Amino acid sequence: MVFKSEIQNINIVERLIDEIAVDHNLNSDIYGKLLLAVVEGVNNAIVHGNKMVTDKDIKVDYCIGDENIQFCITDSGNGFDFKNIPDPTKPENIEKTHGRGIFLMKHLADELEFTEPGNKVKLVFYLK
Repeated sequence: MVFKSEIQNINIVERLIDEIAVDHNLNSDIYGKLLLAVVEGVNNAIVHGNKMVTDKDIKVDYCIGDENIQFCITDSGNGFDFKNIPDPTKPENIEKTHGRGIFLMKHLADELEFTEPGNKVKLVFYLK
């Protein structure tokens, strides 16, 4: 799916995840992790990747297999240095706002992978 960088379009992704959860009978634990992590990824793409420029696109691809669900979120931005993300739990970073979303995504998804130049993220959730 492709949509414009508008915060209200997060609802489209939420509805998609709700449909996937029902169609594939996902347990509430997987559903909750999937919803929070993917919504955070889309929010990051809109706010940080596309800098809230509403005529830029967000692309969300997903694949559902027997063992996992994969989501790839791509923005139209220039990317970022995903190899040097500060740990938001360290005392020197507690009051900083950057890095919290990625930290959350890392802990909710079973796999998290960024693609150069940093404008695409892949999240994998194991079903078993």
